[in-house]
Amino acid sequence: MAVTKQKKAEVLGKVEQAVADAGSIVFVKTKGLPVIETQGMRTKLSESDVSYYVAKKTLIKRALADKHYEGTMPSFDGELALAWGKDPIAPAREVQDFVKTTKGKVTIVGGMFEGRYMSASEMTEIASIPSQHTLYAQFVMLINSPIQQFVMALDQIAQKKETSA
Repeated sequence: MAVTKQKKAEVLGKVEQAVADAGSIVFVKTKGLPVIETQGMRTKLSESDVSYYVAKKTLIKRALADKHYEGTMPSFDGELALAWGKDPIAPAREVQDFVKTTKGKVTIVGGMFEGRYMSASEMTEIASIPSQHTLYAQFVMLINSPIQQFVMALDQIAQKKETSA
């Protein structure tokens, strides 16, 4: 079924708005993903403030053509969707969770990160970066560890003096 010019303009506008608002964008290829799993994925992504939108490849290419990002745009084969959000790492991390659980039905084709196109492997590496809350927790543990060891050493010294006295 042919898409009207008005509908194409709406889709193009939505994709251009997504590109303008995004901290990063992940190009997602879905093949054979049932509707119920797609809805579950959309729900999980929206809980993480990640938007998901399926559009025609030609309209996505047209929206990206005048942006002049660094690097090479990945080749788009099959059904294509965009996942984007304000957090630069969340879209890649959340989509990567579905790549692991859907067994080949969802794949990362590439993406845009910090003003340049990224390959699928680069976006997968970005997805492996822990969330900001996890990084904060790791930092606190790193700072707390020497203090904790110092207190334990003082306790051992105090116990030794009590037994010798």
